[in-house]
Amino acid sequence: MIQKYHLKQAAYVLLATAALSACKSKHPTSVQPGKKSTATGIAYNQKDGFQVKKFAGQKAGPNLVFIEGGRFTMGALEEDVMNSRDNRERTVSIQSFYMDETEMANVHYLEYLNAITRDSSEEVVRAALPDTTVWSNPLSFNDSYVTQYLRYPAFRYYPVVGVSWVQASDYARWRSDAVNSELAKGGGPKKKGGFSLKRKSKQAEDPALAEASAAPAGKPSLESGTILPDYRLPTEAEWEYAAKALIGTQYMDENQINQRIYPWDGSSVRNPKKGRKQGQMLANFKRGRGDYAGIAGRSNDGAIITAEIYAYPANDFGLYNMAGNVNEWVYDVYRPLSYQDVSDLNPIRRNGYMDEAKNYDAKNNQSLINDKLRVYKGGSWNDVAYWLSPGTRRFLDQDSATALIGFRCAMIGVGRNK
Repeated sequence: MIQKYHLKQAAYVLLATAALSACKSKHPTSVQPGKKSTATGIAYNQKDGFQVKKFAGQKAGPNLVFIEGGRFTMGALEEDVMNSRDNRERTVSIQSFYMDETEMANVHYLEYLNAITRDSSEEVVRAALPDTTVWSNPLSFNDSYVTQYLRYPAFRYYPVVGVSWVQASDYARWRSDAVNSELAKGGGPKKKGGFSLKRKSKQAEDPALAEASAAPAGKPSLESGTILPDYRLPTEAEWEYAAKALIGTQYMDENQINQRIYPWDGSSVRNPKKGRKQGQMLANFKRGRGDYAGIAGRSNDGAIITAEIYAYPANDFGLYNMAGNVNEWVYDVYRPLSYQDVSDLNPIRRNGYMDEAKNYDAKNNQSLINDKLRVYKGGSWNDVAYWLSPGTRRFLDQDSATALIGFRCAMIGVGRNK
């Protein structure tokens, strides 16, 4: 009887919730602003008046996955074997944003090189070229990677490497223009939240888009809502939040079952689920000295060097290779005390503000700290499991490149948290 009573009450609650949600709010919203101003009573979209374009909400750009923001404990959960003490645990909150579901691949970067070759100077193109010599090693026969990894078709969907932080940032700026230019030509977000690059045969219905298509240097205004915010490198906090994907550990209200050492549950780097995939590696990393993939016929992670960008299971946000394969550049300048200096809301470390480089004795080689050091995270095919933990962090000069670092882009989630 008691069970039936509770079920009956639950049914009433569900019906009430459905009824409330069915009732449309009478108040204007960003998506439904109404026909006239609630401040002046003047109608919108009159000739020579204030134009309020139709806006259905921000859509996900190509390759982007929505990351719902929230609170999390940022910092290293593993033992600090490097004794760096530069990422102590603290609680921060992150605004919702979008992130690439994969690392940028060779084919994506070649598309970029092809585009700037047509409309940029030789100097710009040279500056954008990845350093393919990062594979070169006098004591290792990696010659084929030097000449083939970037351009040979078999490596198309392998992560691009040999790209510096500066080059990755330049790519993000180009990508923003390329995507929004395609929007101006008629390709764009679908109604259900996807993104289509299929061009329409007729001029776009939106006057802003039509005007942008007619003007070579023009693009829709920000107020039109028809363009996407800029692609960029994620902040360190965003990257760590997205990698842990703690949305998969929560239950009832704001309780969470557990923290995560890696982007998946448990302390093992193998798949614990029963079935044919049980025991398989969940990331591409180096198990130990000289052991990059296991033995022939029973290859553990299936990759001697990098692997294709979809090769391993996605985390609970739908992001691939947030551990292993290649490390990834993030936006932040490196400082060992960032954890105690930055804000607890959308934290970021910029250069030239607090804890300045001049406070470190770099001139006398007593310190490596300067304003060109950038953080990278995630572990790579050449790193041991310790570096797969999202809380670990390392740094490198922003103009440097290696075969161990790639990148992915992020984008702000405008005007929404869910």
